[in-house]
Amino acid sequence: MYSSKLALSNPLLYEARFEVPEEAEAETSAELVETLHSISETTFKDCPHAMRSVHAKSHGLLHAKMHVLEDLSPILAQGIFAKSGTWPVVMRFSTVPGDMLDDSVSTPRGLAIKVVGVEGERLQGSENDVTQDFVMVNGPAFLTPGAKKFLSSLKLLAFTTDRAPTLKKALSAVLRGTEKIIEAFGGESPTVIAMGGHPETHILGETFFSQVPMLFGPYMAKISIVPVSKELQALTKSPLNVNGKPNGLRDAVIEFFMTYSAEWELRVQLCTNLETMPIENASVVWPEDESPYIAVARIVATPQLAWSEARSVAVDDGMSFSPWHGTTAHRPIGSIMRIRKVAYEMSARFRSEHNATKVVEPKNLDDFPI
Repeated sequence: MYSSKLALSNPLLYEARFEVPEEAEAETSAELVETLHSISETTFKDCPHAMRSVHAKSHGLLHAKMHVLEDLSPILAQGIFAKSGTWPVVMRFSTVPGDMLDDSVSTPRGLAIKVVGVEGERLQGSENDVTQDFVMVNGPAFLTPGAKKFLSSLKLLAFTTDRAPTLKKALSAVLRGTEKIIEAFGGESPTVIAMGGHPETHILGETFFSQVPMLFGPYMAKISIVPVSKELQALTKSPLNVNGKPNGLRDAVIEFFMTYSAEWELRVQLCTNLETMPIENASVVWPEDESPYIAVARIVATPQLAWSEARSVAVDDGMSFSPWHGTTAHRPIGSIMRIRKVAYEMSARFRSEHNATKVVEPKNLDDFPI
């Protein structure tokens, strides 16, 4: 077993040669944008309000604070974590589809985080901004290894967007049963989960992962958000019946934050071995026995109205979340991350052009709806 101390003693330094574009990656990226645009167009025809191509439905919109831990080791004190302090944060909990489905269609969950007021050299396209975004899903690895396979899976999602919602509910119930059988034998099927077989559990008990790597100063890392307060930990794998409750996940999040505070750790997993922790194969889970996730910050959200129409206007309509909103110290790397840049830009532009609310990067959260 490797200790966190050993992982900190031998992280690999990033080299440009570690990134190897796929064949025809630019063409794949263009086709990806076209596919995502078709999803947005499809949902816009039914509802004259532009939504995200994926992760359209939000279940919690939180105002929180990120506290960077004191006395981090020099290896961990990188980028926005270089000095201790407190920064305001927006947290957006979501599920994957690009159409607004009942929560009984149970798909993987997402968490997007926007840290506001950060300093540092900026990534191209966000030069005038002061934000750092982290975009995560509740699984340790991406469903596909690279851009081409991702495009294939996205085309399937595009084909099923806005088709037979009643059938999707029935299929999801079958797939959840299938996943229970697989898990009973000690396994797990990311494909079954992605198609609608995610267990019906409370979204606030989930651990979220960046799944794909980014720079961490001169090093390379993946990011995770882990529930650490006892109230959140009590919800991990906690059953949540959403049948007959189209917005059951959102209702549960609102109910929780009427009473409780919540606390998560933001952790980083440093790359120490390219053979077991590849940069260009996002479907590989980086082994934690070689390099564990190590805490660098805590995120705290106090009791609040965790979702409202006003917050939806401000966040769902008025903000975009992209790993390319940030500092060069945390530049996204790898095929999946590279093609995400233009995809997220298209989605934000589509919503900005079709909705009354413009999509902008906040300079502060002073006017965030209470």
